[in-house]
Amino acid sequence: MEKKRVVLTFPHELLDKPITYHLIKDYDLIVNLLRVKITPKEEGVMVVEIEGDDDKLGAGIDYLKKIGVAIEPLIEDIKWDEKKCIHCTECVTVCPTNAFVIDRQLMKITFDKDKCIACGLCVSICPYRAMEIVI
Repeated sequence: MEKKRVVLTFPHELLDKPITYHLIKDYDLIVNLLRVKITPKEEGVMVVEIEGDDDKLGAGIDYLKKIGVAIEPLIEDIKWDEKKCIHCTECVTVCPTNAFVIDRQLMKITFDKDKCIACGLCVSICPYRAMEIVI
């Protein structure tokens, strides 16, 4: 099984099409929506994690390209600098995926990079600049 994180940009004429349905049903892929922004009559942007057998994943991506969806690899990542962090828990309160977790006994934060979707909320809220977006 291969897993890819990609940014899909849909032209306005594709916004009402069941594209993720086809990826799941026709190509047997696991599609995890990480971030979605749809502007009616303009375009749609989805950050997704797609997982499946190598050949089916390739066929699914070919399908997306064929119908006019622009595909780019997700190149953003969040870097947590534990030395700058004072474990104030601001990031814990805004993280939509629970990538930041607080150990209440130790009052320490841990960061699970695999859960992070690089939404950037922690970067904007951290008063100590312990997080940064890495491109």
